[in-house]
Amino acid sequence: MKVAVSSTERSLSCKRLLLQAFLCLFAPGAFAQASDPVGVADHRAQAVTQVVLGILSYARWPVEPAQLRLCIVGPTQYTDDLVKGTTQATGRPVVVKRLLADHPDIVNACDAVYIGKLTGNERSDLFTALMGHPVLSISEGGDQCTVGSLFCLRVGDEQVSFEVNLDSVARSGVRIHPSVLQLSRRRAPAS
Repeated sequence: MKVAVSSTERSLSCKRLLLQAFLCLFAPGAFAQASDPVGVADHRAQAVTQVVLGILSYARWPVEPAQLRLCIVGPTQYTDDLVKGTTQATGRPVVVKRLLADHPDIVNACDAVYIGKLTGNERSDLFTALMGHPVLSISEGGDQCTVGSLFCLRVGDEQVSFEVNLDSVARSGVRIHPSVLQLSRRRAPAS
């Protein structure tokens, strides 16, 4: 995979992503600091936001959007921090909005979709609509990496990690930097 970025920008971005991944994946005490359930939920939401933004920063679309449109589809557990919107390290704004899974123009309204809980039919219809369009998909959990999502988050008590569906990445039209693909293979140290 080739990505058109300068080596300086790539080096800085790699370092940022690795730092974010280190903090999210290998900091076992991150969630333990919050003793109340609301505090744990907030920490998980923040960790998920960092992982999602890290993934998005290493994705390249055929036509780079001036502002990245991230759509949240279905009920989710960890998007409280993400829905506030943000700006990527490159300065590109990330606009976050919620859409129904059957939104008629989802492929033109979204550059990326964050998928929560959907029925089997909703999920199938969504991936059918996304097929052949450069839309990055991230599923919040479950076994979705075998049925269409490019990335699947794994949110645990002490870590946030992700899996990559290489087949879906190859067919998506969105290019993902190889560093992210290798990072998905890393595992947190056993405790």
